[in-house]
Amino acid sequence: MFVFVLNCGSSSFKYQLLDMSNEHRVATGLVERIGMKDSIIAYEPTGGEKIKETCDIADHAVAIRMVLDKLVDANVGVIKSLSDITAVGHRVVHGAEKFSGSVMICDKVMAALEECVPMAPLHNPANITGIQAMQKALPGVPNVAVFDTAFHASMPPESYTYAVPYEWYEQHHVRRYGFHGTSHRFVAERAAQMLNIPKVRFNCITCHMGNGSSYTAVKGGKSYDTSMGLTPLEGMVMGTRCGDIDPGLLSFLANNLKMSVADMDTAFNKKSGLLGISGVSSDMRDIENAAKEGNKRAQLAIDVLRHRALKYIGAYAIELGRVDAIIFTGGIGENAIDFRGSVVERLSTLGIKLDEAANNVRGKEAIISTADSPIKVMVVPTNEELVIARDTKEVVENVPAKKD
Repeated sequence: MFVFVLNCGSSSFKYQLLDMSNEHRVATGLVERIGMKDSIIAYEPTGGEKIKETCDIADHAVAIRMVLDKLVDANVGVIKSLSDITAVGHRVVHGAEKFSGSVMICDKVMAALEECVPMAPLHNPANITGIQAMQKALPGVPNVAVFDTAFHASMPPESYTYAVPYEWYEQHHVRRYGFHGTSHRFVAERAAQMLNIPKVRFNCITCHMGNGSSYTAVKGGKSYDTSMGLTPLEGMVMGTRCGDIDPGLLSFLANNLKMSVADMDTAFNKKSGLLGISGVSSDMRDIENAAKEGNKRAQLAIDVLRHRALKYIGAYAIELGRVDAIIFTGGIGENAIDFRGSVVERLSTLGIKLDEAANNVRGKEAIISTADSPIKVMVVPTNEELVIARDTKEVVENVPAKKD
């Protein structure tokens, strides 16, 4: 069974093809600058050479057709026919309260995804575009939606309720939803396996840190609280997103800087975070290099990020009561050795000690706390595409057969 996984943005998408008989990734790639001049298509068969081409790609439908052609190409393809693709799994950012799990896509589901667009105007429209393009490219092949928000559907009301007029929740569904659900779910389940703790008894704090970052308190294998909210803007300091701020800042900016809602939305999402503080970059590697060269704003960005990390870890440790593990994942979590170590060193109040030698790792599974630490600190590389493929396989295999 081959499952094609699609993670679609407004002008780009990432993709993977997985053989679910052994969960082996057989091809992966990225298409960028869709609808612009000099579009880029990258394709890499597992064990083969990466192919990167520049051409004009008019829209997502054309881009998907080009990728599918690569998969069956006589020279670089990995499958004999497109009929070998059993199903397509789509990453969908926001499912609101409509979806608490992955679902087969039908007309009713598509209508519900459209209703969720106001919750994620930058993400859901692109996800819908990808679904429609794939339905056209592979007619008759089942498509499955896997939601970033679904893992957090288990949060109790005290975790997801905002202290605003309750009618906003009743009438407009204003509440915390959380994101990066496939990542938090994957690393929590994998860490429980590594520590040989049953998932239903496993309590942990998952720290997904990349250009977008969120922390989650996982209780008994389920999301109990998470840092992102109604949108992916709340919570941790991120690459270009501000994270937690005083809501009163909005009126201050409107009254004193004469900024519009659109101006503020752009500033908070694209000009803030690590980039806004450092003035250097949104990339942690660039910021760490600048800090080492004496750039004070770059160092401040690192310090603010660490401060926010400790704040959430401390709060979630109290919420959970008992913590088996703290898990780092994502681009920063898996690779920023110095930053990760500096966070762990500050967790001594929880009895945690850093194993510096074990922490000297990038992109590999590791336990980076000492053996006598009561809470294990771990690095677990995330694999969101595998979660999407697994869910897609399960949904497709459990659809009742149609009666004649």
